Amino acid sequence: MLDSGFNRRAFLSGAACLAAVGTIPTLGAQPRLEKTRLTLAVAGRSAFYSLPLTIAEQLGYFRAEGLELEIGEFANGSADVVSGPYEQVITLQSRGQRFEAFVVQGRSPAISMGIATKTLPYYRSPRDLLGKRIGISAPASLGHMVAASVLTRADMAAGDVSFLAVGSGAGALAALRSGQLDALCNSDPVMTMLEQKGEVRIIADTRTLKGTLEVFGGPMPSHCLYAASEFVQKNPNTVQALTVAMVRGLKWLQTAGPGDIIKIVPEAYLLGDRALYLASFNKLREAISPDGLMPDEGPRTVLRVIAGFDAAIRPEKIELGRTYTNEFAKRAKAHLKVRSASV
Repeated sequence: MLDSGFNRRAFLSGAACLAAVGTIPTLGAQPRLEKTRLTLAVAGRSAFYSLPLTIAEQLGYFRAEGLELEIGEFANGSADVVSGPYEQVITLQSRGQRFEAFVVQGRSPAISMGIATKTLPYYRSPRDLLGKRIGISAPASLGHMVAASVLTRADMAAGDVSFLAVGSGAGALAALRSGQLDALCNSDPVMTMLEQKGEVRIIADTRTLKGTLEVFGGPMPSHCLYAASEFVQKNPNTVQALTVAMVRGLKWLQTAGPGDIIKIVPEAYLLGDRALYLASFNKLREAISPDGLMPDEGPRTVLRVIAGFDAAIRPEKIELGRTYTNEFAKRAKAHLKVRSASV
């Protein structure tokens, strides 16, 4: 699976081309949708951070809300909606572009950092990483941010280590196993595979809420659905329908068992190893949002973290309240509660 930062610049460029074609709708009788056919851009469609989107699609939840979606990796094109990290919304605002997240898929990055047992067998603390080589998928990726935050909390600077971009999947595995790395900060199933084989020892884990708090000092929401603010304002019923479908998918994942997952997720996404896929899912299950809501302190944590990577982002200039809304997710929760009670 790809760390969401694998082509951050290209994806941000694509997001900037989103169609920008209000009030939040009430949910009773299904209102008329402003748009029924939508394009949705996603980086890493088979990745775990896209699992809620995959579930909503595979179970027909979008169709049930009257929507027809074309989902693809429109990195260099245009789309109505993007499935991507919330930090991209803040970055786009810093460039004068108004986008808004309206349903959260991941309430933490689901990235873990492991020490290579082969090259650093006597590791005791982050100070042992001084002068060492840390593998990340790409510069400014979520993995890069996790690793840098681990160093910061140990009173170390990024310059105290060497960051090597090794991608994800086979590239990351090869780099660690060949002895090129002393540590790796990456996504699943790579990290679960290495952990199972005893090739890494996990020292930081944002697959859990506790681990995320330890790394970032606060909640660090990750993937969400977002769109141009103008699109959200002009198409509130459509955005609400999208949110209802996504929240249904999130709720389904809260109680799904291994057998349920295997039946729904496309075979190609399982990477030929069902056991590893399910082991990875169990490791990061807590990272999946249960309700699509943005956590209260989440936006401030994300802003603080990414401002440390991009000097162009000046926190005092960012209007966090305009980068997300919880109204659609709140209404979706209420709507689905009423719907389930009436069944």
